[in-house]
Amino acid sequence: MRKIYIFILFIFIFSGCKQTSQSSNQKVAEQIKVPVFVADSAYQFIQSQVDFGPRVPNTDAHAQCAAYLSAKLKSFGAEVTEQKADLKAFNGTVLKAVNIIGSFQPEKQKRVLLFAHWDTRPWSDHDPDPANHNTPVLGANDGASGVGVLLEIARQLGQNAPEVGVDIIFFDAEDYGAPETFSGNSEDSWCLGSQYWSKNQHKNGYKADYGILLDMVGAPGATFYKEEISMYYAAHVVNKVWDIAQNLGYGQYFLNEKMGAITDDHLYVNRIAGIPSIDIIQYDKFAAKGFGQYWHTTHDTMENIDKATLNAVGNTLMHVLFQ
Repeated sequence: MRKIYIFILFIFIFSGCKQTSQSSNQKVAEQIKVPVFVADSAYQFIQSQVDFGPRVPNTDAHAQCAAYLSAKLKSFGAEVTEQKADLKAFNGTVLKAVNIIGSFQPEKQKRVLLFAHWDTRPWSDHDPDPANHNTPVLGANDGASGVGVLLEIARQLGQNAPEVGVDIIFFDAEDYGAPETFSGNSEDSWCLGSQYWSKNQHKNGYKADYGILLDMVGAPGATFYKEEISMYYAAHVVNKVWDIAQNLGYGQYFLNEKMGAITDDHLYVNRIAGIPSIDIIQYDKFAAKGFGQYWHTTHDTMENIDKATLNAVGNTLMHVLFQ
């Protein structure tokens, strides 16, 4: 009888603990209300950018898109700063660049930085047809996809405020880097906008707990690996984001595998601004250049944008911000 009594008591205690744990988890889930990321909306923001045409610095399409992005952020309630600068490209061209910054709850000290580049490449130097090598890239995925996801997040932040302040930066002149055929000095020829901001931040003493870069985040079946620079500077952020993504059921996109280093905007935000930042960037190990067959070609069009991928990335970031 004593053994039976102890066994029954154990069942009772274990059952009670389990119910208490489930109740506690349920209360936590109820307290954290994560706004719903709308992939259809993000898709439309991408389409709107593409409709301007290639957003190459010093063109009318570039100026028109800049005005559009600033107006959208303002309409969502952000405090908007247009950081204009003349930036010299690798070939001596002076680029009339503008970094567009939208700050939500600017009074909060605890902040998260989200960023993407909004310009597009002035030449399709990887196009299979040499006749297209001087044709500007439309940049549906390489440029517009990251901006589209962040615009939808901005729309949500305007309606639902998280516990942290959020700054969204659209960096310019990221994709004006020297082509492979260039024989001169091309070091640091990419990411000119983020290099400038990292040295001249929009607010004196600006700080953020961490940063997340989105680059090429719209392709069907895209895969995101743990990039080397991200792991070097901010492994804890990488692991946090990937864990959340996998817990949400997006493990087929966010793979628990490492990849090599990518020169991208996060490099300079880490190295110069000192903000631990990561890069969520598509990597295709079966593609010749690693970024999809359409990368830096005339084929980077809306056909390469998938709402399921946008949802996986956007919903993951919403949970990162609100958890």
